[in-house]
Amino acid sequence: MTCTKSAVFLLLITATSYGAADPMNVVFILADDLGWSDTTLFGTTSYYETPQIERLSQRGMTFTRAYASSPLCSPTRASILTGLAPARHGITSPNCHLPQVTLKATADKRAPADQHATTVNTINRLVTEYDTLPERLRDEGYRTGHFGKWHLGLEPYSPLEHGFDIDVPHWPGPGPAGSYVAPWRYPDFDPQTPNEHIEDRMAEEAVAFMTAECDQPFFLNYWMFSVHAPFDAKPDLIEKYRARTDPASPQRCPTYAAMIESMDDAVGTLLDAIDSLGIADRTIIVFASDNGGNMYNVVEGVAPTSNAPLRGGKATMYEGGVRGPCIVVWPGVTTPGTETDTPISSYDYYPTLLQMLGLKAHSRQKFDGVSFADVLKGAIDTAGVGPSRPLFTYFPHCPKVPDWLPPSASVLRDEWKLIRLFYAGGEGEHRWKLFNLREDPGERRDLTAERPELVAELDALIEQHLKESDAVLPARNPAFAPDEYDQAAEGVSRMNRKKRKQPPTAPVAGWQAVNDCRLKLADGLLTIASVGSDPYLKFKLPKQLPAGTYCLELELRVDGPADVEVYWREGKAKPAFAAGRSVALGRVPEGSGTTFRGEIKAAKPITELRLDPSRMPGTTTLRRLSLVDEDGTLLPIWTAQ
Repeated sequence: MTCTKSAVFLLLITATSYGAADPMNVVFILADDLGWSDTTLFGTTSYYETPQIERLSQRGMTFTRAYASSPLCSPTRASILTGLAPARHGITSPNCHLPQVTLKATADKRAPADQHATTVNTINRLVTEYDTLPERLRDEGYRTGHFGKWHLGLEPYSPLEHGFDIDVPHWPGPGPAGSYVAPWRYPDFDPQTPNEHIEDRMAEEAVAFMTAECDQPFFLNYWMFSVHAPFDAKPDLIEKYRARTDPASPQRCPTYAAMIESMDDAVGTLLDAIDSLGIADRTIIVFASDNGGNMYNVVEGVAPTSNAPLRGGKATMYEGGVRGPCIVVWPGVTTPGTETDTPISSYDYYPTLLQMLGLKAHSRQKFDGVSFADVLKGAIDTAGVGPSRPLFTYFPHCPKVPDWLPPSASVLRDEWKLIRLFYAGGEGEHRWKLFNLREDPGERRDLTAERPELVAELDALIEQHLKESDAVLPARNPAFAPDEYDQAAEGVSRMNRKKRKQPPTAPVAGWQAVNDCRLKLADGLLTIASVGSDPYLKFKLPKQLPAGTYCLELELRVDGPADVEVYWREGKAKPAFAAGRSVALGRVPEGSGTTFRGEIKAAKPITELRLDPSRMPGTTTLRRLSLVDEDGTLLPIWTAQ
């Protein structure tokens, strides 16, 4: 076996033909937040340019109904590596970068009065008990490499503990470290040139891996940072798209268009390398996205993208949140340039790849997914695969983005899609939405009232899936007050809204309360009484702290489970507190009185801190807040007297 030199990017998998003597390589390219209408594959955009993805499609089969197993990234990534649905592996929200480790999902006993169902607290690490795809391939002699985003946990849950021989840049965060264009902030991974783009560098690193390993079977897992926030790109590309922006088009963000072009370029780099190395005829390529396109952030005054004609986007249960582009290249087997409307899900890739490579799962393994290898060989509908096979999504969360829904589960079968809204009906019963996707791909006409028998039939499938997967379910909220819930507000974004102004209250021990909370200092503790909504309190430092990295230590107690965040202000930055300058402590257990830690990386001097306690009614008590600088010096910021 010989090889020459070159490169490529996307979801790629190397292979010869089915059952061939030489083992096939595997290159898996996963784009981040790439929507169904963000490429030129389906004729839905005239603004974005993706010639390399189209080039890839001419080598294999394009799936028009490829579904992420979740509308958010970490659950989908876990499904790809395990072949399991989020309801079973328990990661249902992308919290895997948080410092507090949660290995068992739980459901709260109560919730704010304006919520029908309680919150499910997700597992936030991919546990090492699973036989992951890279581990299975490494057992067969494959060299394995992970490049790009991970977001399933830092050590001891990093790619290196899940079957990968190397991991570059070994970054556990939810997106790129600070920026796409250097300077960036990856530990021990510096740019080679000024203004180097991270996808150019990742593609180069992936090519180096293929070049070094092309004389033996390899699994290249290229999980792109693109096109996740933060939104920045090469300046010349931004100006290129700015000059051709149509203000009337729903896709009109030049920065996002530039990000897509850099992503597409990386795919081309990988394809060029595969060709020049002489391994194209034994390389399977899969290209996919981890969820739908982002429609809730604002970039230059507009949403990053539009998933039209699909409804919704990232973090929603509608088609725009879970359907994305997918291409699979299987040289010598799949007819080049073909297309299929067979629905597939993220948890299908693992069993499919095993069949493509002529391998079997371990006897102890159980998959929620099934192999669609026969579809790649030209079969229209086979046993267990095809439009009549139900696909499930479980998302027991309700981030208030455009087109949001209460905690939900859904099933897709044939042209029908049913969404169950937990306890959102009258008298604490579930509520449903039923859509015919063939006639109504935009999910605008709810047919629940017209097809009650079908609703019952499909909901029984949801119930069976949740029971068989041992899903941790939200509970009916005993504190729900019907007068507090406005059903007409479902789907209306609460992000980037102007908060109502409230009269300032007198500071207590240096803390200023904002939004529906009261402060009291007693018995050496600061008590924060919240009535719900979105309370926070801020503390102006007597003396600013220099820029640098600090370990935050926060000792507090809550009377109910709470998600706590700390923000910091740098200089006179506006807005004073932004998501990019925050650290989430994760779910603080009820009654916990321990110290919670997180990391602050300040590019400029720190002048002010903000603490966001529980949004649920109840109390939080704070004993102290400290920082530890890079020299290990403890800096007491606030201690109750």
